[in-house]
Amino acid sequence: MLYLKILAVGKIKEKYLREGIAEYSKRLRPYVRLEITEVEDEPCPDKASAAEEERIKQKEAERLLRFLSAQDYVIALDLGGKNISSPELADILADRALSGQNSIAFVIGGSLGLAQNILNRADFRWSFSKLTFPHQLIRVVLLEQIYRACKINRGEVYHK
Repeated sequence: MLYLKILAVGKIKEKYLREGIAEYSKRLRPYVRLEITEVEDEPCPDKASAAEEERIKQKEAERLLRFLSAQDYVIALDLGGKNISSPELADILADRALSGQNSIAFVIGGSLGLAQNILNRADFRWSFSKLTFPHQLIRVVLLEQIYRACKINRGEVYHK
């Protein structure tokens, strides 16, 4: 069974997002072992300089890196990453399972994104879209896509 980690910056405050995360986490139980870890986000002033933004991303990266192991296949959610389809995500998960690398960590940055050292550590950089989404909402979308990929890999019906 795949062991999936979702490492994310910041706490989910909105009830509707927590409910969505709980629902997809429950749906995923028959398919994967799931662990969601939230690390504290760093306060960011409205008019932060580029250097200050880098410092903030680096502090968040240090918190995230504590939860990554050498065995993890790391997928960084990144605007500069590759766009993939749901079947392609299913293939990535299946390939990892077949290769014996069954620990996959999905990493979601804070409002400023991920620091370069996290992106360098990533085995794959994934962009959901050219659109910008709130990083809290992406957790629900990510879980739904993982659930969809699991259904695809098992040949089970899921709405299109």
